[in-house]
Amino acid sequence: MIEGNGGTPEEKLVFAAELFPHRSLGRKGFTVLLVTAALVCFSYGALFVLRGAWPIGLFLGFDFLLLSGAFWLNYRAGRVREEVRVSRTDVSIRKVLPSGRAIEHRFNPFRLRFLVRREPGIGIRSMHVSGEGRQADVGAFLNPEDRESFAKAFRAALSTVTRRI
Repeated sequence: MIEGNGGTPEEKLVFAAELFPHRSLGRKGFTVLLVTAALVCFSYGALFVLRGAWPIGLFLGFDFLLLSGAFWLNYRAGRVREEVRVSRTDVSIRKVLPSGRAIEHRFNPFRLRFLVRREPGIGIRSMHVSGEGRQADVGAFLNPEDRESFAKAFRAALSTVTRRI
């Protein structure tokens, strides 16, 4: 994504991307899954309790609590995101944690190294930005195709910034 912020030519954004993890189950699907699981667990739990096997009913309730807790943790982890911006004078990587706390890393684009670790048959394993004695990883939660796409676009933006005089 290429954006400009209307400032001086040195301050204009050459590249801006917001990275976030993919979640295959949306809110509506999550609600349907939880309601269905609750109905199944409650129905079978009630059946076992009525027949005198009350411990099985308790275990089915516990299973439902574990399922809903696992999905809650999954959706909480899905709130993480990274905002990557490249301008002529600055490379900014802002990481927003699931708790909402943000960590920002800033680098000089002329002293920056973009390191990509690849493995045969798998593709990009990890991406790191380093410079001036500091390092930050980028897009650790992305799938291999998105890592390839981001690496290509980010490398092109860095090349554009450092090539201009």
